[in-house]
Amino acid sequence: MKETKFFRKQADKAERMARSASDEQIAGSFLNMARGYRAQAEVLKTEKKAKKKRRQA
Repeated sequence: MKETKFFRKQADKAERMARSASDEQIAGSFLNMARGYRAQAEVLKTEKKAKKKRRQA
């Protein structure tokens, strides 16, 4: 599995857990975790594009 796909799946799981959490603080923690996973996926995607561009140049 690609790393970006892995991080996006983890973000989805964290968001589902946030929706099911009864405690507001825990739900917030899961949402923060989801944002972090999505940010990491974007970083990896950006790095991959930059690497690909360098190879073509």
